[in-house]
Amino acid sequence: MTRRSVAIRAAAVLLGAGSVVWATAPPVHHGPASLALVLAICGVAGGALRLILAGVPVPEDSFLLRPPLRAWLGFLQTLRRVPWEEGAVFAIVWLEALHKSRPWHTAVLGAALIAYLLATHLAESGASPAVLRPQVRVLAVGAGLLALGAGAGMLPATGPGAGSALLRLVAAGALIAAAGLVLPYVAPRDPGD
Repeated sequence: MTRRSVAIRAAAVLLGAGSVVWATAPPVHHGPASLALVLAICGVAGGALRLILAGVPVPEDSFLLRPPLRAWLGFLQTLRRVPWEEGAVFAIVWLEALHKSRPWHTAVLGAALIAYLLATHLAESGASPAVLRPQVRVLAVGAGLLALGAGAGMLPATGPGAGSALLRLVAAGALIAAAGLVLPYVAPRDPGD
């Protein structure tokens, strides 16, 4: 395992743990929040364990192996099948939605969760961060939309007016620009055209 892959795995684990901690501030003390916190911690811990044990080989045939070794292989296969990170993101967003927080707090959490998923993808695939270079424009527009959403959430809601109409117009333009940037990746052209 190279130093870069270890650093990417560590970054993924730290981003996941940091997102859980960020989503719990300020703490909420009631049933659904406790359940969301437990699910978020389990999701991040399961994903971290999967990333740590990703290099452990699994034989194709385990029929003649001893029961403890078969149980270990069953554990590894189960660990690799469960979508830990997606579950963790769902629980973290649920935890964030359960308490009142400022828009910038939620925007920072959104950026951290995107970075967590990207770092996990890079760690699982073994690819370098340069693989994300073609998506830089899309990620930049997404960051702009995230900032725009946080800014819109911070504006006082006194009623409809020229400012809110301008903000909606800018948001619609940013959404159209994001769709235009994503479209070549979603619907590539046929090479025969």
